[in-house]
Amino acid sequence: MLKAISIDELVPGMYVNDVLMQSGTLKVKSRGLVKSSSTIALLRDKGIQTLEIDFSKSKLPKEPDASPEAPVTEVHESKRQLSPPASIIEGDKLYNEAKRIQSRFLKQIQSGHQSNISAIHQLSQDIIDGVFSNPDGMTCLTMIKDADQYLLEHCVNCSILMGLFARHMGFDKALIEELSFAGLLMDVGMVTLPKDLLQKQGKLNEHEWEIVRSHVDAAIDLLKPAEQVSEEVLNVVANHHERLDGSGYPMAKRSEDISTYARMAAIVDCFDAMISNRPYKPSMTPTAALKKLMVDNRLDQTLVRQFVKCIGVHPVGSLVKLRSGKLAIVVKANEEDPLCPQVMSFYSVNSHNHTEIKQVDLSKVDDEIEKSVRPEEFSINLNKFFKEVFLPSLG
Repeated sequence: MLKAISIDELVPGMYVNDVLMQSGTLKVKSRGLVKSSSTIALLRDKGIQTLEIDFSKSKLPKEPDASPEAPVTEVHESKRQLSPPASIIEGDKLYNEAKRIQSRFLKQIQSGHQSNISAIHQLSQDIIDGVFSNPDGMTCLTMIKDADQYLLEHCVNCSILMGLFARHMGFDKALIEELSFAGLLMDVGMVTLPKDLLQKQGKLNEHEWEIVRSHVDAAIDLLKPAEQVSEEVLNVVANHHERLDGSGYPMAKRSEDISTYARMAAIVDCFDAMISNRPYKPSMTPTAALKKLMVDNRLDQTLVRQFVKCIGVHPVGSLVKLRSGKLAIVVKANEEDPLCPQVMSFYSVNSHNHTEIKQVDLSKVDDEIEKSVRPEEFSINLNKFFKEVFLPSLG
């Protein structure tokens, strides 16, 4: 059943089939389920006046009956408490599925075939469900790197980190999903660039940098025709390489012209890039990367501080050296004492041998994190160890 209503009659749960009248000229995605009051406010700000609603696709609340009132719960805020091992196992399943779907999407773009944006949009919603129910497990997986899959993992990691960041900022779930969706799409234009350029070991010359910078425009060209891609998502994709002082690209915009969401994306993009091994630059530890973010005045420092609070001084998934001479992976944050998270120790620095994997709550033992370290410092293939030894031991 289709019915025309005014913007003042629009409520969450209605399915917008079309925009019938608007005062502005800004293009608005015309179809979709209205998920929150903030979406309605956004439509009103864009000049939407009259809409066509499809009530057969709407998901409006049922009229209350005479039965006792059920306790109200937030569906997206799962109250179950997963143990650190269980959270990592569950997160790994979703992360691998995310990589599979994203890989297929990138290959479709690379081959010139029609890409399935709907699958990626659904994936962003699944990622957000994982972020809400299992933040530690999802954070952990962003830290375990495979150098041969940088672009693929970077897309998935940016989506997860954007979701975590937006959740920390207190945004509503509909907006968090949009920003997570943007994280998956920010660098899709990279697959259109020459492969040898992406894998070049040395420093890029100015001409090569010009080609690399073109990936932003390539992404916009790919995504703009897609109905599922909102103006907010396109804004993040277009501006995540812009910097407050005008030194960014592709438009050299300055602070007043860069949205909060694009500023958040810039922080996430830089952080994941810095903790990843790339052909032309080795990774740094998450702690070192956070310190570098905090002195980069091209980024919004107010947001940087919030990002550090979001993922912690020693993010879940970080490799750390303990005062006892053990190497360990951080598996659960400690909000009351960020310097004393729960870790899983697995390696003796003194004997240069793997040890029994043991869960340690640093707030309850006489041990502490000495420093954050890179696996290469100890000739450890952390990705291989994580998949072949660490995860099986948790099952």
